[in-house]
Amino acid sequence: MSNEQYSFFHNVERSFDKAAEFTKWDKGLLEQIKACNSVYRMRFPVKMDDGRIEVIEAYRVQHSQHKSPCKGGIRFSEAVDQDEVMALASLMTYKCAIVNVPFGGAKGGIKINPRNYSTYELEKITRRYTSELVKKNFIGPGIDVPAPDYGTGEREMAWIVDTYASLKPGEIDAAGCVTGKPVSQGGVRGRKEATGLGVFYGVREVCNMADRMKKLGLTPGVEGKRVVVQGLGNVGYHSAKFFREHGSIVIAIAEYEGAIFNLNGLNEEAVFQHRKSTGSILNFPGATNIVKSTDALELECDILIPAALENVINGNNADRIKAKIIGEAANGPLTPEADAILNKKGTLIVPDMYLNAGGVTVSYFEWLKNLSHVRYGRLEKRFTENMNSHILTQMESLTGKTVSDAERKFIMHGAEEVDLVHSGLEETMITATQEIIEIWDKNPEIPDMRTAAYVCAINKVAISYNELGIFP
Repeated sequence: MSNEQYSFFHNVERSFDKAAEFTKWDKGLLEQIKACNSVYRMRFPVKMDDGRIEVIEAYRVQHSQHKSPCKGGIRFSEAVDQDEVMALASLMTYKCAIVNVPFGGAKGGIKINPRNYSTYELEKITRRYTSELVKKNFIGPGIDVPAPDYGTGEREMAWIVDTYASLKPGEIDAAGCVTGKPVSQGGVRGRKEATGLGVFYGVREVCNMADRMKKLGLTPGVEGKRVVVQGLGNVGYHSAKFFREHGSIVIAIAEYEGAIFNLNGLNEEAVFQHRKSTGSILNFPGATNIVKSTDALELECDILIPAALENVINGNNADRIKAKIIGEAANGPLTPEADAILNKKGTLIVPDMYLNAGGVTVSYFEWLKNLSHVRYGRLEKRFTENMNSHILTQMESLTGKTVSDAERKFIMHGAEEVDLVHSGLEETMITATQEIIEIWDKNPEIPDMRTAAYVCAINKVAISYNELGIFP
């Protein structure tokens, strides 16, 4: 059966059912975990710059309330429909469970192409959407906390928090109603690169597992590995950046207008600037053009990072994928058909449902910051620096030796907000990867890492429901 006959939500359900067979939970409990609790579909009118009125279609889906609040991004895309939002909301539930972030899953979407609207029109649409969510109690720091997604960013989150605060005067935790805000509006440093950095940490941890690499015929570590990245948006850009900075060679970058290839490696920032000035990544100095963007997915490489949209690797092209490791930076880039073909070939697929959880992990840190009303590092930074300075001085006087200026600077450095955020993200991704691999190793019948990740998620959500006493 071809992947076209399945909806995105159905694909998620198929993966869930496959994993549920490896758990011990009651069938009714599994049905509850799988179901979307609340689906809010709305239509509202917005007056455009030219005076005409346009009716906007939008959604907010709360998949699970086993933990409160719910959490999930808002995307602006013409492809938005109820099925897609339900699928993404359910993935959020499982994602949060795997990385031990205490949220239920949710997702939002507005069916527009943001490129077709002026800034003022987008602001009106975003603010109206927020007020609709407030009316139905579908947003709030303890209810449901949106975030940026495809087609949205800090600007839209600033509009949301401002609208929410104006409709809820005096709510002291209003800033916690949404994450991914500008730092000046209560955002957290390190949020922008969080998803790409999380992808890097997750894949790096898998690459550090010598037994897994031996099976793939690779050496441990990410150094020297050839990487292909599809998508030069926020996630793709930062994934490429961190792989390159840690010794990997990014041999190709693909975007919708085409792809570029250079065996000696590409610098993502230089490519980004080239695209900014010419409107395309093609004709990048020193690189070979690949006219058909999807052909880049089939290049000979060690690690493939699809960081664009869903279903880019499917039953039609999966058998031509040569990468040994696929790190799913996007949501749902592989169809179940592609999964089956690639798993048979022995490809290691590091699944989206936890690999791109860097965004929600750092969103969690931002939410905590908003509730505590204090910036990370503010209380301990100077204390740590003073203490480190004192220890260093004592060691130097006892040994009679002095430390180099570079080392002194490193040792004395007290953690700033971004250091703590990156550290928390690294810990989260390493722990999650190890938990999934442990489940997989304990049950050799589990066919792949995605199924092991779902088993991990199902177990955690089921335990949570059981502890709530809903299912005695």
